[in-house]
Amino acid sequence: MAWILIVFLILLGGLIAPFGDLLGTKIGKARFSILKLRPKKTATIVTIITGGFISSISIGLLILVSEEFRQRLFVDIPLLQKTLDESKKALLPLQEERKKLEEKINIKEKELNQLKSNINEFRRGNVVIKRGQTLFIAQITSNPNIKLDLRKIYNSADKYVQEIVIPSKKEIKNILLWRSSNVSEIESVTSKGGDWIILIKSATNVLKGDNFVFVYSELLQNKTIVRKGEVITSEILESKDFDYKNINSKIKNLIRKTRDKIKLRGSIVNEITTKGDFIKKIRDSLNVNQNNKYQIEVVSLRDSKTADQIIVELNIMKL
Repeated sequence: MAWILIVFLILLGGLIAPFGDLLGTKIGKARFSILKLRPKKTATIVTIITGGFISSISIGLLILVSEEFRQRLFVDIPLLQKTLDESKKALLPLQEERKKLEEKINIKEKELNQLKSNINEFRRGNVVIKRGQTLFIAQITSNPNIKLDLRKIYNSADKYVQEIVIPSKKEIKNILLWRSSNVSEIESVTSKGGDWIILIKSATNVLKGDNFVFVYSELLQNKTIVRKGEVITSEILESKDFDYKNINSKIKNLIRKTRDKIKLRGSIVNEITTKGDFIKKIRDSLNVNQNNKYQIEVVSLRDSKTADQIIVELNIMKL
């Protein structure tokens, strides 16, 4: 059926085409004019119309004779268009997701480039302050003049940081840059009462010679961490631990546990100061009797608050 239709259309086109050409030629010779056009242009228009007529007849015959053609034209094509529209809608969330992913990749690339830059600066030795480094620690107690006290702290921090970043510059100026919201938050909290510790930290790596340092602050409650005479941590020492290597290992472990414990309580100091020759004290106790268990205690020698130095001694007791 399809082959018959194709042959028919070819024959039909072959018959109508000469007719259209002949009609155009006749009109040209007769010098017939449409809409006041020149006869030559009129003949061209007639030929075009004849070609369109051939196409229209061909499509009409396909619609009438071929069920498959009607199916494709009136059912499949609209269906494909609808599917295409739905596919475009389905792609929108994916395009949004892709856009977000590209933004994340760009951010990561910027961070990587910044990291590479920082590494290069570190290698050149130009970085004098690292990001997140604590630059200044101050204690403040709430009072009616809290804003004035805070201003004094900021000025002291400014002077201290300037000596690190631009020590050759004699003129004192404001080198620290703060977020106004950060300053307002500190004033609001400290004005409500209590004792506080202010930590001023660098927000970025700072190179020697930079004119400004971006900073932010952390506010900690200044509370008692340990009291004088308090046993902070302790460790049991048995006969198998009486050699020097094991004793030394036990003491190091005990000091580490003590440091971890005061950190959990809120202390910001990184090291513990020990007083007395505790190694000699422990050895002397063990030399007297090695058949007993002993307990080593880390005892605080003073009251210490959040930013205060932790000073301890080690005592050994026979169990």
